[in-house]
Order: sequence, then C-alpha cells, then structure tokens
Amino acid sequence: MALAVILAPALVIASQAPVRGVSAGWHAAGPARPGYGSIDCNGWNSVYHRLKPGYGYLCADPVRVHNGKYSRFTEDGSYVGHDEPQVRFISGAPGSGNTMTYFMKLPVDPARPPTASGSITDSAELGVPWFGMELCDPLSYPQNPCIPDSDRNLGGAQPTAAGSALMELQFYPPGFPPFIGGMSCGRAWWCAALTIDSLECTFNMVRCNPNCTEILNFAFLQTNGVPAGPPAPQAGSFSSLLPNRHTLRMYPGNVVKVSITDPPGGLTTRVTDLTTGASGYMVASAANGFADTRISNCSGRKWTFHAEYNTARRQNLIPWISGDGGVVMTQEIGHIDSCASVIHKTAGFVPQDYQTCVGGIEGKGQVGPGPCTRVVSGICRNPEAEGLHGPVACPTRRASFKTLCEFTGQFCAPRGMFPFTLNHMKLTQIVPVTYCEPTDLDFDGENYLSRAWPDGTAAHPAPLAMAGPFSHRAAYPVVQFETDVGGFERLCQIPSGTRCQAPPLGARFYPYWTVNHTQRLAGLPLSFRPCVWNFGRAIPGFTIHSFGGDREYGKPDAGRFTGTLISAPRRNLAVTGACSPFPRAPAPPGR
Repeated sequence: MALAVILAPALVIASQAPVRGVSAGWHAAGPARPGYGSIDCNGWNSVYHRLKPGYGYLCADPVRVHNGKYSRFTEDGSYVGHDEPQVRFISGAPGSGNTMTYFMKLPVDPARPPTASGSITDSAELGVPWFGMELCDPLSYPQNPCIPDSDRNLGGAQPTAAGSALMELQFYPPGFPPFIGGMSCGRAWWCAALTIDSLECTFNMVRCNPNCTEILNFAFLQTNGVPAGPPAPQAGSFSSLLPNRHTLRMYPGNVVKVSITDPPGGLTTRVTDLTTGASGYMVASAANGFADTRISNCSGRKWTFHAEYNTARRQNLIPWISGDGGVVMTQEIGHIDSCASVIHKTAGFVPQDYQTCVGGIEGKGQVGPGPCTRVVSGICRNPEAEGLHGPVACPTRRASFKTLCEFTGQFCAPRGMFPFTLNHMKLTQIVPVTYCEPTDLDFDGENYLSRAWPDGTAAHPAPLAMAGPFSHRAAYPVVQFETDVGGFERLCQIPSGTRCQAPPLGARFYPYWTVNHTQRLAGLPLSFRPCVWNFGRAIPGFTIHSFGGDREYGKPDAGRFTGTLISAPRRNLAVTGACSPFPRAPAPPGR
C-alpha cells in the first residue's frame, strides 16, 4: 500500500558521484551496505531505498502465515497487497511445472491520446500482464532446502515446506517512458523483464528482517542475454532499470512466442517476436549476477535459480503469497488513476512529482486523497476508503494499514514531457495523460470502470490476446480462476470471508477473463487454431465464453486465505471441443 512519496530528488542523486547504489562494493559475502537497489522491494524501510518510485507492480503480494492461518501481510506498518486476477493452469504431465510456451498478440493502442475520464485508454493504463511460476530459493520463506524441478518439495503451511520464490515474466506496455520513472521502456514499443521475488521470513513469520522483507531480482530480456545492469537486490543500480540498445523491442500488433525452460545453466526466459524475428532472453544465473538473500543481514549470495516443481499439480504451491501460485497467467491492475490535474508538488524522484489527483475519474472538480506528512503513520488529507456504494471518507487521517484506506495518490505527474538528469544521463519523462499511481483502495480508478476496457471500438486498445500455455506441445487440461482483490478490500472480513467479493463492494466493475476463437494469432507454428484468452470484458460478436463474468472467480478460499477468491477446477476449454482440439495431457490428481 502506498502511503506517501519517498523523497529522493533525482537531481540531487545525480550530483553524487559515483552513484551506483550498493553495487560498487557488493560481493557474495558480507553485509549489504545502505543505499539504493531492490533489496527492499516495497521501499518502506529507512535503510535501503528503492531505485524506482512506482515499484509496486514489480513486487509480489505476500500473505501472513501463522499456525496454519492466513491473514493480510504488512511491512513496516504498511499493507503491501495489490490486485492480481489470474488463470492458473493445472497439469500432472512431467515437465509441466518447469517448461512451457505461450503466444501473445500485443494490443494496438488508439491513435488518440488517453483522456482523464477514461473514455480513451491505452494498454499501459490497463495493467501489466505477466506469466509466473515457482522457483527454488532456500533463503526465502520458510528458510528450508529446496530440490530443483521436483514434486518432492512441500509447498503448504508446514515447517518442512521448501524455500520458495516467485518468478514473474512481466511485459511493459509503451507510452510512459523511461521505465526508471514511469511504466514503459519506450514511447512506441513493449519490453519484458524477468523478476524474482523472495521473502525474508522464518516459518510462521516469527521473524522477518524489516530491512529486506521482500527482495527482488530484476533484469530486462536482452537480445544478447547480458543484463542491462546488475540484477541482484544488493547490486541494483540505475542501469538495471534503464533499457539499452540490447533490450528486446516489441511493437503493438506483433505476435510473440514466450518460452520458459529450466536447463542446467539456470531458469531461462525467452521471447521471440514472430513478426520481426527479433529475440531476447535472460538466464537467472549466478554468472548473470542473480542472487538470493540472507535473512540475518540482507547480504547476498550469488545464486542460480531453478524451477521448484516438475509438474503443475494443484498441491504444488508457494506458501507465502496470497494466491496458490503455480503456472499462472496474470493481468496486474489497480495502479492507475487518471486526473484532470494534480496538486501538492513534492521534491520527488522524477520531475514534476505530485501527490493528489483532481478531477478526471475522481469526478468533475473533486479532489482525491493526499498529501501525507510522512510515509508511515503520517497525517493525510482527504483519505478515502471502500464503501458499500463507492468511495467514502476514511475513518482516520493517520496513515495505517489497519484501515485499508487510500491516503494519497502517491506518485502523480501532469501530462507533458519533462527533461531531467539521472546519474549524469539526460532523460525525458513522457506522460501522455495526467495520472497518479496509488494502490487503488477506494476502487475508483480506470481499472474498475467498464468504459475503460477494450470494447471493439477505436477508443480503446485491442484486447490482449494470449494462447497457451503448452508444455511439450500439450495443453494444460484444467484451469482455475482466482483473484486476491479481497485482501485489500476494507469491507472484506478475514478469516470469515464475509463481504470478500468481485467486484468489490465499492467498485462499479471488475475485469475478468474471456475466450474467443475468432481472433487469429498470425504466424503461430501450430497445426491447429487455438483458443485465445482475453482480459477485460465481454465484447459482443467477439467473445465466445465469459465464464459468468465476475462469477468466474468463485468464492473466498476458506481453506487458505479468504482474501483470495478462487474457482473450482474446471476443464480447460482447449480440451473440451469449444475450440479446435489441442493435444491432450493427462488430468492432474486432486489436491
């Protein structure tokens, strides 16, 4: 949860030479030094500062585990959840937990710029798509050994569960560059990054290191496979978050092939643009600078990551995240509020940084939450919360995770182009529409308005189209839908599950997964016409199955974390005859 701006002026940082965070002195042993990096993904502690202001969508969504019971996770007094509706793919076939292929057609955005009301939107405003799976990390929760590529690992709430990390292969839409200050690599092109989240807590969360609770390895996919900057949490530098000439560029309308494999050299993610022939990859290896983190002092150990499981069976879980984990396809939402204007300027990380949204989706002339006097436990103006029929006033002005209120718009920027200098480099921040980047706890942003999502008109992007996954050319026979939105609904009562729902009580709309088979993904090296997954809303004449809309997410997960809604397992449409049949894979055993 974003409570206030981390004050780290870019021009001041650039004047300190050399500026390399903790990378200059980082090595495999010894304590990490204070500085900038991704050693604390959410950036709430006072020792390690995040390199990027809007880091929320790079972080995972932890859940607190104690004596087999699950509750909301907090870090330095702040709730750190965010909205991740996803499809989980289940298979008992050998290799389905560590080897998979997807195909994706990147949306084409409207020719007109986005508007403050959400009447015209582009892909960057609608969230970050990513593909995920579990990795072994013996230094992550619950601090136990892990056997790579093995179903012998335990993933539940037991003291012998294997140390687990979450891999996300994230795709960043164009329009809001540079990535260091916005959400895009380029003005007109997509990029992708391999991210790995780990949690520095012991079993039952008896002890977590507050300086490095959730840590992040990060690297763009590169045409030469060489990271743009150090991926390790202790070594992250500004170059890690600045694409270079080797960063894979993908363009709207192109069809890409996504492959995830686990050879001896380390987990490998590769994206091939089937339209242009360009390809980029990243290996999560010690040789490439990846590392895991010691809970004792936040120091790093060079580490080669591998998949945790061999198959994608239902019982193969990550014990510390809000969802079940597994092989998932996700659209992360809830990070954007567009505005008519912004007020309350700060000495922010990037130029023209403000805290409060005015107008736009807030309503004509209305002023959104913020600012706050400080990050944790500060006094805030006009904080808002989920209400029964829309946003209501927060019961307190003091920032506190317990109330699950939106206390500020956090990182806000007016529309325009703003030159700035970072580490002796001259950059220009591009902002196509005035916006803020809160964790949308009052559910009034674009992502919770039906008018913002693709509807077949030129006012919105084409739907993101995805086919797969396939493992060794076989489809996954069973799927589950889930979303962790209940975890940050103020009215959701955990652990009873009362009022935990989608759409949230305070939202007008909640996006969902659909399928069509009229939208061809040209150039696929397949002998059949696959079902195509879309995300957002049903489009008349286009969508063939919406799975009941929001009802697809099912009910609160009473057996685990009731802040997560999860459906019963169901046959994948790909193997039911609704689309051209895929090669069949054996059905997985039950949990």
